[in-house]
Amino acid sequence: MQPIRALGTMSGTSLDGVDAAELVTDGEMIHGFGRSAFRAYTEAERATLRAALGRWPGEEGVAEAVEIVQDAHADLLVGFPDAEVIGFHGQTLAHDPENRRTHQAGDGAALAARLDKPVVWDFRTADVALGGEGAPLAPIYHLACARWIGADTPLAFLNLGGVGNLTWVDPSAADPEAALLAFDTGPANAPINDLAQDWMGEPFDRDGWLAREGEACPELVEAVLRHPYFLRIPPKSLDRDAFREAGARIDTLPPSHAAATWVAVIAASVAQGIGHCPTPPSRVLITGGGRHNPAIMAALAKDLACPVEPVEAVGLDGDMLEAQAFAFMAVRVARGLPTSFPTTTGVAASVGGGTISDPTGTLAARAGGAGHHVRRR
Repeated sequence: MQPIRALGTMSGTSLDGVDAAELVTDGEMIHGFGRSAFRAYTEAERATLRAALGRWPGEEGVAEAVEIVQDAHADLLVGFPDAEVIGFHGQTLAHDPENRRTHQAGDGAALAARLDKPVVWDFRTADVALGGEGAPLAPIYHLACARWIGADTPLAFLNLGGVGNLTWVDPSAADPEAALLAFDTGPANAPINDLAQDWMGEPFDRDGWLAREGEACPELVEAVLRHPYFLRIPPKSLDRDAFREAGARIDTLPPSHAAATWVAVIAASVAQGIGHCPTPPSRVLITGGGRHNPAIMAALAKDLACPVEPVEAVGLDGDMLEAQAFAFMAVRVARGLPTSFPTTTGVAASVGGGTISDPTGTLAARAGGAGHHVRRR
């Protein structure tokens, strides 16, 4: 297959906005990077999305959330006329893999019709239906990134969005299943963002100011780390608010101390997670919004036994890596390649998720004739 220009999107559980990034790829290798852009959610939009968290299709507030997600993506994606396919993640409102269900708000078929472009979407449902966690999905792209930077020893990518997720990568392994282990480590930006919103009217703790003003409470850090989630063997995944009850006492602290305590929880849970890796990573490359928080980065550097660096240190874009991942996976879905594996989501066998909505009828030809995977909706 010849590489094509794919456009990926990500609207994460931190609820800051929509990322969009182009990637030139054949679904197996990175051949080049294109343009990227960000569309922030307004305060009112964030409030509507936050109110819909934990809800399922048909429940109160979900239709309003879907409308915001659709409009925000359409506003942003119309500015990428050269994209040949779009990977549309939608907005995760609820995630319950134990009961084989997950909810990413957004209708890829409607977006495809609106933009008149092929859209690959609903990436998680097939994995969850087959007993997988449905997350994280970016690991197969992390493997491509590790090879693109020329890594020759095992390393880890740590994405700090609403929750933290870690991918251990061995770039020397030929089989993706042997090359990858992935799982959610614990809370990340979500509880700190909620604190910042509630106490300062800000969507996040800019420059870690709030956390750096406070002191962590070790007893409450330990209390959160006693959560049953940390006893589970990966692969495993989390809902955004999985630690709301366990962390309720943290949120009764003065805001700066609460933020500092959540930072300590983030670092301690990542350090504990790295203990699950088949071999210690040679370095941890940080992506996602959390790498902009100096308090989080300092805590990780203190708690981890290997170098901790933002992915920019190796020439990658940490703000757009997740969006690029869904561009990469859109091409994999179009080619009929798997997007998740037993070692990344716990699914019984490698599976390719995703629905293809193609009003143009051109994606099959672009993807090398994988027409039987295309659903026109």
